[in-house]
Amino acid sequence: MLKLVAFFFLFVAAWGAPCTTTAQDCTEWLTFGSGPARSLVYRTFPLESKNPAITRALIMVHGAGRDADNYFRTALAAGFLAGTLNDTIIISPRFASSDGRGCKDSLAANEVNWSCSGDSWRSGGTAISNKDLTSYDLADGILRKLARKEVFPNLKAIVVAGHSAGGQYVTRYEMANKVHDGLGIPVTYVVANPSSYAYLDNARPASTENCPAYDRWPYGIEQRSGYTAGLSDDLMKKQLAARPVTYLLGQIDILPLGGFDSSCGAMAQGPTRLARGEALGKYVNEKYGAHHAVTVVSLCGHNARCMFTAETALPIIFPGER
Repeated sequence: MLKLVAFFFLFVAAWGAPCTTTAQDCTEWLTFGSGPARSLVYRTFPLESKNPAITRALIMVHGAGRDADNYFRTALAAGFLAGTLNDTIIISPRFASSDGRGCKDSLAANEVNWSCSGDSWRSGGTAISNKDLTSYDLADGILRKLARKEVFPNLKAIVVAGHSAGGQYVTRYEMANKVHDGLGIPVTYVVANPSSYAYLDNARPASTENCPAYDRWPYGIEQRSGYTAGLSDDLMKKQLAARPVTYLLGQIDILPLGGFDSSCGAMAQGPTRLARGEALGKYVNEKYGAHHAVTVVSLCGHNARCMFTAETALPIIFPGER
């Protein structure tokens, strides 16, 4: 026991304790290219300081409320329960939006203003403030920073997770991103309780009658824009099937609450978020030969804290030895 205590204090002295609040000290700006455009992230350890103690990373994407601070707290709670805070870097990016209508976030100097609706941040849309930037560029940038061996020499696994609108972000990012295969570190994706998915063809669990937009992006892969516009359909299909995904679904996420998408394009995918996730998992596995996992979390509804701190979820978002 004394040796264990001594090791803990040696660890803290050498690499520092994880940052576990939402104060400014736990935030960092990620600058795009040569700047000045930038976006805020919450993180438990600095992204620019060498840290050989880090063996895994969790990127947690917030929901439609764009409350990265709350999602950072949820990820911290999950890390505490899993006993992984000292060897895991947790990152929660903020997709701030001020569109003068439904989204009225306060933006810092040069902070990117992401689109809140339509071609939005949740589907790789372009920024309001800079049409050369898409929301998926932010995740690309975070992944590239994590993959630097000179900073995180012992990083062995990265998980990109999101709930609700964040789940939409992650499911479409998984099939579209251009960095997955070149990082040299395994990346897995955890998609929790989104309202909709991007189908690869015109098959749907429910009727598409009188719904001409059911197969358009982001519900399907037709008429794609933003980050995904230049990708071929075949590449999107190949990447979706090949990359490791878990659909983390709440057993009682069966009510039209929390920004539930009731458009015809979404309703064609099923009547509830639970039904939509189960149908999508079955579809990609049976039709496209994917090996995606579907995990239903008992007694959880549309609640990120319940989902990510559940005992069944912890080994999924914090893989490897603990």
